[in-house]
Amino acid sequence: MHRSVDSRRGVLRALAASVAGVAGTARAQSSPDLWPSRPIRLLVGFAPGGSSDIVARLMAQRLSPILGQTIVVENRAGAGGLIAAEAVARAQPDGYTWALLPSGHASQAAMLRKMPIHPLDDFAWVSTVTAYPMFYGVAADSPIASLPDLIARARAQPGKLSFSSLGVGTAHHLLGEWVNAEAGIDLAHVPYKGSPAAFADIVAGRVDLMVETATAALPLIRGGKLRALAVTASDARALVPGLAVASDTIPGLEYESWLGIVTTPGVSGAVLTRLNAAVAEALTDAEIIRRLEDLGGKSSPSTPAAFRERVRRDIERFQRIVASRRIPQS
Repeated sequence: MHRSVDSRRGVLRALAASVAGVAGTARAQSSPDLWPSRPIRLLVGFAPGGSSDIVARLMAQRLSPILGQTIVVENRAGAGGLIAAEAVARAQPDGYTWALLPSGHASQAAMLRKMPIHPLDDFAWVSTVTAYPMFYGVAADSPIASLPDLIARARAQPGKLSFSSLGVGTAHHLLGEWVNAEAGIDLAHVPYKGSPAAFADIVAGRVDLMVETATAALPLIRGGKLRALAVTASDARALVPGLAVASDTIPGLEYESWLGIVTTPGVSGAVLTRLNAAVAEALTDAEIIRRLEDLGGKSSPSTPAAFRERVRRDIERFQRIVASRRIPQS
């Protein structure tokens, strides 16, 4: 009898110890002091090989030794990055699931009547990683000499000139419409599925103006295949000697595309602080800086608050363009 009771007590003690061990492990994994204690996932909303994927893998490689854990890049392509964004927004708030969010998040928020997540409140904003300007460019042999010249020609020939984009609602599209809205002209929008197809029609004279990121445009500009009319960021003048800035012609037209790291809302302040510091440290690495510059960007660490404000401002500006140009929302 006593042995039976002792046996049951032993089983209960073992079970209690097991439960305590599991609970202790869970507390250790979620404790800000011990974070990170296991591998981290970095979600990318696009297919392997693109600029977002390249930047994500660069950052994962550099952040792993800083944080002492493996960072696994996971491609969750679809819906313009929204699938990956929603996955991180819904994840456990423990700092083990991140996303590399693209600037298209802001234009998407302006174009969608209703998003499955709140574009600002459903993320813990960590830091921007890189920022790069956009270019307005024309074919090398185009008669259009400058942005003011483009505007003058468009006013003289309403509806006759056109601009390319990478799809309805993209930053490319809304930057073309920004010129329309502020200059009082009506460049026709011609969307494409990729930069090569858009460039082919620019060269063939079927489209007049190319709106493109520095990543895609700079090799064409430096190779003499595309002539830049203006860049959308004042501090990007040095990328192309003698280049005008769009805001010289259209006051207020300042914009940089960006990529940044976000995690799940509700993550502890201590974890967010450590993660922000790790990203800032990674972005001082000479090889990271060089590789980002090769992609037409720059190392751009920020505070969480500054990152969130940047996104809020981009959404607001794009919403004004959508309303002003009466662009149909989906």
